[in-house]
Amino acid sequence: MTEDGGNGRARAVSVDGVTDLPPEAVTESADIVAKAKAEPDTWLPRWLVAHPLYAGWAWTVVWAGLIVLDEVVDLAGWTWYVLVFVAALPTLIATLVVLHATPRSHLRAVDATVLGHFFVRFLALVAAFMVWAASVVMSASISTTIQTVIGDSEKEVTALGFNLMLAAVPLVLSILWMAFIVRCAWFLRRLRGWRQVPLKTRVPKKFLRGRPRLKRVVVGLAHPGLLVVAGLGTSLLALFVDAVELTLNVLE
Repeated sequence: MTEDGGNGRARAVSVDGVTDLPPEAVTESADIVAKAKAEPDTWLPRWLVAHPLYAGWAWTVVWAGLIVLDEVVDLAGWTWYVLVFVAALPTLIATLVVLHATPRSHLRAVDATVLGHFFVRFLALVAAFMVWAASVVMSASISTTIQTVIGDSEKEVTALGFNLMLAAVPLVLSILWMAFIVRCAWFLRRLRGWRQVPLKTRVPKKFLRGRPRLKRVVVGLAHPGLLVVAGLGTSLLALFVDAVELTLNVLE
């Protein structure tokens, strides 16, 4: 490609002959080539960019199956913690990245009604009361069981009490983990909605600016439904197939 100084037009030489191009077309063509060379995240698979949510569902189903398999083959007792964490890992990382990049001001409930505000607080108080009542009943039941099994030996009662407390730690951590998942999913619903690729979000425009492919994948994986199923659903599955059995073994 050469420039003709007489008429100020670029000349593109081809096999068929010489073609005149305006300088604007030459500049635009050069910009397109430079943009194609500088396009980031080309390593991301096309199917992942097109359907990030489906990829997240497939990942969750595979690891949920491994949780059930872990119970069948009876591996080490701690393996289900790893499986639950890995099952939620893609959507959890995407969620943390999106929430970290979003200021609190983007989620102000300016469109929430007074009734909705107080109803949410009412549900939170009811849930707190139920947890408190369950803890009181369980404490009384455990105390009675210890006294019946051990008798009046203060040292043995204390030792068994500490053993029960340690056995309850995995269960408490699991409950706190599930509460964290629900809270994150609640904010995701308000931030980006339920669509696989939302048309309009409250995610800051500067988030992954210049990297549209990666942004599409991250926002697609940070889906409230996927997070609830991958984090909360697999946790409940693991609790039912393993943690309850562990607690019963300690009581025996």
